[in-house]
Parts: sequence; structure tokens; C-alpha cells
Amino acid sequence: MTAPAVDGFAAALRDRGGDAHWLVPADGLRRRLPVDRWHRPADPADTAVLARCAGPTLDLGCGPGRVTLALTRSGLTTVGVDVSARAVALTRARGAVAVQADLFGPLPAEGRWAHAVLLDGNIGIGGDPAALLRRCRALLRPAGTVLVELEPPGSGAWQGQVHVLTGRRRGPSFRWAWLDTAAVAGPAAAAGLTVGEVFRAGRRWFAELTRP
Repeated sequence: MTAPAVDGFAAALRDRGGDAHWLVPADGLRRRLPVDRWHRPADPADTAVLARCAGPTLDLGCGPGRVTLALTRSGLTTVGVDVSARAVALTRARGAVAVQADLFGPLPAEGRWAHAVLLDGNIGIGGDPAALLRRCRALLRPAGTVLVELEPPGSGAWQGQVHVLTGRRRGPSFRWAWLDTAAVAGPAAAAGLTVGEVFRAGRRWFAELTRP
């Protein structure tokens, strides 16, 4: 049984035009969150990834819904999933479908999705990439794929506690993780998935994971 999900990104979603937002792990080496990108329409890098979707798709950790909306406008049945009520409201306001839920809990049409999308660092959700990818595999139909955004080569893998820092305001701690292009193979294999392709779009890196 998983622990209750923490909405650690609430301030970043709420204060779009205010202070910079930083993801801060225990070692203090903070990373700036691309909050403006979350709120804009899908960019060319997003589009290059989403072009690989050809059937019903789950946008896991959908945030304000730019990816959910782009997939919907392409004619695909798409549902955004986020633990944040604010994120779900923003996604719905854009005209897309979203549900407020912990993705480790019950979700619509489990086992029937063609694709699960984990962009914007969402491989970190729950702090255990292997467990997250195992959950994604359970959500997919037999020929389904997981499209995941990764850290650039050489960044390695990391798991631990983080918080979001906005100005001087510190949010709640929660578990998070990241993987680079080489580190994804181990968690994927542990989840019963194969790295079909690693590719770059713009300055961002992605992988398409498939069942063996």
C-alpha cells in the first residue's frame, strides 16, 4: 500500500507569474522548475514525443494540462491524472479531461491504455522509478508504450526527499527521483519493460519503453 501522495508542486502551480520555483533535494543542489513551460502550449519537443502516440493515452502528472490538451486536439482519447486539485482544474479549464487521483490508486480503464506519458521529470513521482514504471505497465494494453522524459546523459540516477522552494517559502517534503538516459534501463527492466529507443528533441531527452 502506498503512502498518501503529497501535492508538493502546489505553490508552483499557483504562483505562475511570481517568484522562481526550485526543486531542492537534501543535498541542497537546487534545480529550477520550468513553470512557465508547464503553462504554455505544447512546444516542438513535446510535439515530437506526442507524435508517437497513436491511441488512448494517459498523461500522468498532467500539471496544467498542456500535454493533455495537445493530445486531445490531435484526436486521441486522453485523460490527465494529477494529485493536485489545482492542476486538474487548470487542465479542465483548457478544455481537456483530467481526474484528481494518486496514479498508484484506481484509475479509469486500467489495462486498456495504448500509451502512458511521463514528461517534465515525472519519472520522479513516488520516488521509485521501478515501482512507477511497473504501475505504468499495469495501466497499458499488451502492446502499449511508456514515453518518459529523462535527464541528459551523464546526470546519473538519484532518489530521495525533496521540497519546492518559492522565494523564501518552503513546501512540504516528498519523495522524488530522476534518471538519465543510461540509468533508465535498470528500472525499466525491473518493471518488465524494454528501452525501445532513447532520443533527443531540442534540448530535452526522452525514451520510449515497450514490453519485451
